Parts: sequence; structure tokens; C-alpha cells
Amino acid sequence: GFNMHRIALRIAAWLVMPAAATVVFAATAAAQSIGPFMVFFDRGSAVITPQGQAILDNAADAYRQSENTQQQVMIAGHTDLAVAGAHGVTESQKRANNVRDYLISRGIPAGVITTEAFGSTRPLLETPAGVLEPQNRRVEITFGPGSGW
Repeated sequence: GFNMHRIALRIAAWLVMPAAATVVFAATAAAQSIGPFMVFFDRGSAVITPQGQAILDNAADAYRQSENTQQQVMIAGHTDLAVAGAHGVTESQKRANNVRDYLISRGIPAGVITTEAFGSTRPLLETPAGVLEPQNRRVEITFGPGSGW
């Protein structure tokens, strides 16, 4: 149909794109957000596990290797639905703060980092209220324009 024809035209146009346009395309792709990197936490804990440290080391390496080492870093803390309300926000902020401090210790400038605590309002996996879901106890780290939520 019509949409397939448009897609084919776009692909054909891309295939014959001059080299200068290809460079612009590559630069645009490089400016996109990096991540998210996700670090998971034990129930009721804001302590970064050894697995979390390895993920954060990878995130810090990716940041340092990026072309823009002054790009925004967004750190978003979350809890599972077993921790609701203000307590959930407090717990997710503690996790985000610990991740921020860890990334600063690995060379990311403090001035480019923003943290936000979402508590249980944005679960990775939907569960009934009160259900313990380890994947919802997390911090997500993204870099670049439009990073975060």
C-alpha cells in the first residue's frame, strides 16, 4: 500500500544519500540518549550491590567515552508497590542519591546530574498492590538530550 511505498522511497533515498549527509546522520545518532542503565536493589535497601556496581561502572565508562562529557545525566529512583506513598518516594530518593554519589566517584561531574524519586508510581512490571517485585526496585540512568522521564 501507500505506506510501504513511502517506506521504500525513504530507504531508497537513504541508500543514495551523499557522504556528507551520512556524516550528519551519524552525528545526530550520536547525540541521542544513552541508556537506560538499570540498577536493582534488595528489598528495603539503598545499598548498591556488586552487580549494581558493575552496571554503574559500565555507565560511567559509556559517559566518559561519549562525545559530550557535559551532557545531562538523569537518575530516576523507583520502588515496588509494597512501598507506597511518601515512604516509597523517600526510599527511591535514597537509592538515586547513592547511585549519583557512585557515578560522581567514577568521574561524572556532579553539576550535570539530576535525580528524581518516583516511588512506586512508575513500575517496570505492573503488579497488584503490595506485591514484591524486585525489578521495580531500581534506579534508571540515562544520558543526553531528553533523558529521564
